[in-house]
Amino acid sequence: MIIVLKPGATKEQIKYVVDKIKKMGLKPWISKGVERSIIGVIGAEDAIRLEPLEVFPGVEKVMPILKPYKLVSRDFKKENTVIDLGDSVKIGAEELIVMAGPCSVENEGLLIDIAKKVKAAGAKILRGGAFKPRTSPYSFQGLGEEGLKYLKRAKEETGLLIVTELMDSRNIDLMEKYTDIIQIGARNMQNFDLLKEVGRSKKPVLLKRGMSNTVKEFLMSAEYILSEGNFNVILCERGIRTFEDSTRFTLDISAVPLVKNLSHLPCIVDPSHATGKWGLVPPCARAAVAAGCDGLIVEVHPSPENAFSDGVQSLYPEKFSEMMLELREVAKAVGRAI
Repeated sequence: MIIVLKPGATKEQIKYVVDKIKKMGLKPWISKGVERSIIGVIGAEDAIRLEPLEVFPGVEKVMPILKPYKLVSRDFKKENTVIDLGDSVKIGAEELIVMAGPCSVENEGLLIDIAKKVKAAGAKILRGGAFKPRTSPYSFQGLGEEGLKYLKRAKEETGLLIVTELMDSRNIDLMEKYTDIIQIGARNMQNFDLLKEVGRSKKPVLLKRGMSNTVKEFLMSAEYILSEGNFNVILCERGIRTFEDSTRFTLDISAVPLVKNLSHLPCIVDPSHATGKWGLVPPCARAAVAAGCDGLIVEVHPSPENAFSDGVQSLYPEKFSEMMLELREVAKAVGRAI
C-alpha cells in the first residue's frame, strides 16, 4: 500500500500517519520526492484497509500495490534511484559506470597493474573476487581476507572504488571494512538470510540475477534487501540458462528495459559471465548500453591463459580500452555518457 501525502504535509502530520501504521504492526517507509512524499506500508495490510486513511491530516490518497515487490516497484517510487558512492561516482545517473578487473584476486602486484589500466581506460570501480563460488570444490576458492587487503591497496594506489562478492554472512564485517559495494552473486540470489544480512548493512549492494530465475524472482530478492532498510541496491543482469549451449549463458538483454520499467533501482549488465567468451563481450556490452543499462561489470586480465578463473571470458587491457572507446559513441547516441 502507498499513502500519497499532500505537498504541504507537515512533519507532525507525517509522524501521526507513521505512528498509526506502526501500532498496527506494519512497517512504514518514507520516500521523499521532488514534489511530494509518499509512505510505503509493508506487511499484512488487511487491518489497515479498514482505517479511513484518506481523511488523515496531510494525506492526499491511498493506493494499493498489486505487485508482490513493494519497495522495489515504480509504484512506490517514480524517480530513478541514484546511488551516490562519492568521488563523483553515481550509479543510475546520466553517466554510465563501468566496473572492471580480474575474476579472482591473484596477487597484489597484478591487481594494482590491472587497476591502473582499467582506470586509464575509464573504469570507475575495480572488481575482483576474494571469495570465489566455484562449481568444483577442487577449484581455486579465492584468497579470502588477504585478497580483500590487496583490493584495499589497489584502491589506495588508484582511487578506484571496490566491489567484491560476499558468500557467507559471517564475513560481513570484513566486507564492510574493505569494500565499497557488496556483491551478491547469482548462486546466492535466493539465499534469503544473506539478503537480509546485507539489507541491514549500510553498504550498497550489487545483486546479480540468478542463472535460472525470472525477473519477478529477481525483484523479489531485491525486495528482501530493501525491506531490511538498505535502499542502495544495484541490479545486475548476467545471463540466464536456456537450451542454447554456444555461450556460457544467454544474455537477456530485454531484462534491462523491463527491469527499469518495473523498478526504480539502477540496472547494470555483466557481458563477461553472460557470454563466457571474450570476443562476445564488446558487442554485448554495446547492446546493453543501447538497451538503457546504467553500467557494466567486465572481467579484464593481462594474461587470460594464466588467470586463476574465467580467463576465456576476460579481455586484455588493450581490448578493454578499445571497447570503452566504442561504448562512448553508443552512450552518446542514447543520451548517456561514459
